[in-house]
Amino acid sequence: MKIVGLMSGTSYDGVDVAAAEFTRDGETLRLRPLGTASLDYDDGLRAEIGALLPPGGTTIEAVCRLDNRLGDVFAEAAAIGVELAGGRADAVVSPGQTVFHWVEAGRARGTLQLGAPARVAARVGVPVLSDLRSADVAAGGQGAPLVPAFDALLLDPSAGPRAALNLGGIANLTVVAPGAPVLGYDVGPANALLDAAARRLLGRPCDLDGARAAAGRVHPGLLELLLAEPYYAAAPPKSTGKELFHAGYLDDRLAALGAPVAADDVLATLTELTARTVAAECDRHRVTEVVAAGGGVRNPTLRGRLAALGAGRWRLRTTDELGVPAQAKEAYAFALLGWLSWHGLPGAIPSVTGARRVAVLGSWTPAGPAYAAVPPEPPRRLVITG
Repeated sequence: MKIVGLMSGTSYDGVDVAAAEFTRDGETLRLRPLGTASLDYDDGLRAEIGALLPPGGTTIEAVCRLDNRLGDVFAEAAAIGVELAGGRADAVVSPGQTVFHWVEAGRARGTLQLGAPARVAARVGVPVLSDLRSADVAAGGQGAPLVPAFDALLLDPSAGPRAALNLGGIANLTVVAPGAPVLGYDVGPANALLDAAARRLLGRPCDLDGARAAAGRVHPGLLELLLAEPYYAAAPPKSTGKELFHAGYLDDRLAALGAPVAADDVLATLTELTARTVAAECDRHRVTEVVAAGGGVRNPTLRGRLAALGAGRWRLRTTDELGVPAQAKEAYAFALLGWLSWHGLPGAIPSVTGARRVAVLGSWTPAGPAYAAVPPEPPRRLVITG
């Protein structure tokens, strides 16, 4: 079965595309990567998304316009994915762009992703799976993170506790260990505050290669204020996003200092914040290895700091070494979730999201495919083949 997975994360800089072919071999599900691509958002679309995100206000008209504009972009990305799959795919997974994740008192109450799946289905002519988070939220879960379903099948815990780390707008962690339930949760900001600072202080979308952070020094007072955020002390399951970690959040902390901080020092401090919060969680779970993916792995300053903090306790490497391109891991993960949903199998893990029960994820457009026969048992292992 060939599935195209799409992903646009909290950094909202574009769509990652991955095409995969899945074959079942007993307890093992084999994923053959067929190719990856990315489609950047233009400046106008990025500005439109940013204007709608919290803490900004919006209108139903703006939501409708953005939903359909994003749908056109996802449709183009899906068409690219179908070409990567050899001109034919069985399904597309288009989770959309998260614009609001409603969390109150640690409980997810709702979630909203935009991306007009009907436009995607109309473009590629195959069923499209979207709205992947809502079923888990309805079952009492956080609706995030969802990638642990991929991590749990891919990582072999027999050698000891291992972690999968995604460094997107938000840093999230999956932990697998012998004889223990899979854990997974959002740790805190990865690129979210770094990119907000780059836009505000440098007039750029990001601090390319972490160069300005490398030139700065960690500001102890700012770091102390940032580390005091109650979210870090909250017990999982938990999830977060731009609803908490946005430009206004950073402005408030900088204002509380009462003295200006140089741009490079702000970026150095935010890099240290991400590295310390992630490293603390890895240490807490006593992992022996951390397998990283996401845009943050392209930041040598962040990656170097993480490696330094883990030295002697855990090894840091990327998913590329396992056959999964680090920049497209989440897109491949969503392709896997599409395979699971197609076969009537749950994609969210209750020990990760806190849901009361497992849930088959997503909504199909058009009305839904004729489901294939449900396998008697879910796969226990994922092997990447060349």
